[in-house]
Amino acid sequence: MKIICSTLNAKYIHTNIAIRYLKAYAKPDFDIELTEYTIKDPVMNIVTDLIQKKPDVIGFSCYIWNMEETIKVINMIKKINPAIQIIVGGPEVSYDVLEWMEKVKDFDFIVIGEGEETFKQLLTELSGELKLENVHGIAFREDSQIKINPQRNKLDLRELPSPFRFEEDIPHLSKRVTYIETSRGCPFSCQFCLSSIEVGVRYFDREKIKEDIRYLMQNGAKTIKFVDRTFNISRSYAMEMFQFLIDEHLPGTVFQFEITADIMRPEVIEFLNNEAPAGLFRFEIGVQSTNDYTNELVMRKQNFEKLTRTVTMVKNGGKIDQHLDLIAGLPEEDYHSFRKTFNDVFAMRPEELQLGFLKLLRGTGLRLRAEQHKYIYMDHSPYEMLGNNVLSFDDIIRIKQVEDVLEKYWNDHRMDFTIEYLVTETFPSPFDFFQDFGSFWEEKGWSRIGHQLEDLFKRLYEFLQDKNIASLNIAEGLMKYDYLSRQKYKPRKPWWGSSSSYEKSQRSSIYQNILKNPSRLGPEFLKLELNEKELYKHTLIEKLSFNLDKYLTTGEIEKKDTTILIYFDPSNEKTAIFSADDKWSE
Repeated sequence: MKIICSTLNAKYIHTNIAIRYLKAYAKPDFDIELTEYTIKDPVMNIVTDLIQKKPDVIGFSCYIWNMEETIKVINMIKKINPAIQIIVGGPEVSYDVLEWMEKVKDFDFIVIGEGEETFKQLLTELSGELKLENVHGIAFREDSQIKINPQRNKLDLRELPSPFRFEEDIPHLSKRVTYIETSRGCPFSCQFCLSSIEVGVRYFDREKIKEDIRYLMQNGAKTIKFVDRTFNISRSYAMEMFQFLIDEHLPGTVFQFEITADIMRPEVIEFLNNEAPAGLFRFEIGVQSTNDYTNELVMRKQNFEKLTRTVTMVKNGGKIDQHLDLIAGLPEEDYHSFRKTFNDVFAMRPEELQLGFLKLLRGTGLRLRAEQHKYIYMDHSPYEMLGNNVLSFDDIIRIKQVEDVLEKYWNDHRMDFTIEYLVTETFPSPFDFFQDFGSFWEEKGWSRIGHQLEDLFKRLYEFLQDKNIASLNIAEGLMKYDYLSRQKYKPRKPWWGSSSSYEKSQRSSIYQNILKNPSRLGPEFLKLELNEKELYKHTLIEKLSFNLDKYLTTGEIEKKDTTILIYFDPSNEKTAIFSADDKWSE
């Protein structure tokens, strides 16, 4: 019996841990071939590849991001060869099982919930006596009737074989994200999350996990992401793992965790700030909302004061990047309340702020009680909300405009100094800046086209001109600094053109004065010992309307004409910026 386990990942760099657990558990009785695709791959290409492998059984791992495309693949496979047995499993099909079996006639079997043992037992029956009534946790068809067998007891995770010891995975470890779990389940009951359905937390064997991590690093894995819903629920366990990773990590490896910030003890953060190498760890923190009533309605316990303390301590430590999540559309959080949530969280200046929209997932308490809050949502995955009793579709459109520019102008960190100045000094709040800019962006039709780096600067400047902000010259100067400080090479055509720069004759005069008196640009510039040819070839001079040095050291804007010289070092692709008063004739 030729068996394939497959899935459609969201991106090429992702890997699917579920099908690897199935393969590992089924050995040595069954030899399963793994094939992964992405949701961007043409359906015909996926089907062609699978059919050419001549399988008897194909199992698909199903999630909200791949469900619609997976159904298309399955439908086409069944048209070509109805004899191929199709098994589906995963969180997307483990709920509303009868509805799925009725809706998708090409599903032969659904594996419900935790699938390792169930899948292996199903393969045993398919290759033998076909006594499907003996297989716990499946839905199947018999005499045109849909049968659903009750689920089995939870597995002892300490006994599960490693899903990482497959030679065919080794060439890909350095290029893709490796997902690893040290526990299953979640202690919390957030009603929008599938993890709230499973009661309790179960742990894998710690020493086996450590051995897996050693193996992965030795074979080139660079990004290892823990998928535990709350990695730090056990302080002693988290500390043990943090210490292990600090002690045994290899250079270039990054570990990502989902943590619950308000339960993290200050001494744990102090330990990480003192002991962890910079860049080794990355935290993902779900804030979702700072509205206490909203959190109460979704049974989410959150102490925002303690969460803020954790995020601030980690940020001040400078060792760990933090990715904070918000969810727009939670119960009783209207547009104005979400504006406050956004500003509350942005005040912590996380390295990334992810703005998502509520999805009414199958099996969750919020979906079951959707009518209480007048939710309307997509009938198909990802079941994103389209409105409720306090948030209209028009409000959602506006918040989506915020999401678009937030990703490009904050999360990508192309112009941090500029954005910091605009959200603190020019606009009423961070949310107002991103909302006004996002609406302008949409009106211009920029959301439907691509953007080079220079385009992003030009479009922000056009928006600021349109708003007629009083401090436009300051913003323009900070935009110049942000742009030039991130360039490795001397730009041929800076985004601002020549309108706000020195004329050719002025440049020549300034260069001559620099050659006569280089000490005005400071001792670090003197060390470069640039001759006239090098000065013209590897530097650029621009004018600002404020004292750059003072702003970088104190954050204060002192209006003062300033000349900056940018040196693009050809030997190490680094950039240095020097500034002086704009009085070169004296």
